Amino acid sequence: MGFSVHLNVQLKFYNLPLLFHPNYGQSRANKTLANALDSNITVRNMYALYPDGKIDVEAEKKVLEDADRVVLQFPIMWYSSPALLKQWEDDVFEYGWAYGEGGTALHGKELLLAVTPGAHNYGRDGFVKYTVTELLRPFQATSRLIGMTYLKPFITIGASSISDEDLNSQAQKYNQYLHEDQLPALGDFE
Repeated sequence: MGFSVHLNVQLKFYNLPLLFHPNYGQSRANKTLANALDSNITVRNMYALYPDGKIDVEAEKKVLEDADRVVLQFPIMWYSSPALLKQWEDDVFEYGWAYGEGGTALHGKELLLAVTPGAHNYGRDGFVKYTVTELLRPFQATSRLIGMTYLKPFITIGASSISDEDLNSQAQKYNQYLHEDQLPALGDFE
């Protein structure tokens, strides 16, 4: 899997998948999803790029500026994201660049989350009592603050026990989802 970013003119949208998985070598679901993407979509493995957690903010800003659709792919861990993703947000989404006075660099771009919660017990009737979408609200609020359109997340529920057949099917759906010209935006309280 490559770590460079390129533009394929055949796509209306330039997808920028940023993969945040602290144990990618051990990953089954995220690895399958990432590997199923067409060769014209290059995944940036963020833990491989920044194993020490020191993020090259200017480089990250450049790739974000060049993208139309930013895809944050990660496993749900303790009902949240891996630590590097939070660090990346804190470092890259600077006042005056991503939000606040003069902070319009990401306005009009799309934000898509591709998440892999390990269990099946999400939802009002499940053990967790919250849907995956509800647990992702901080990302939706951030998207609103920085002027991005928050798209309906791509969710691979039960990632720790999904069958190989179902995972491969989901991976093909993920590839197709990223190739859609228009994806549905998620409303404030959906």
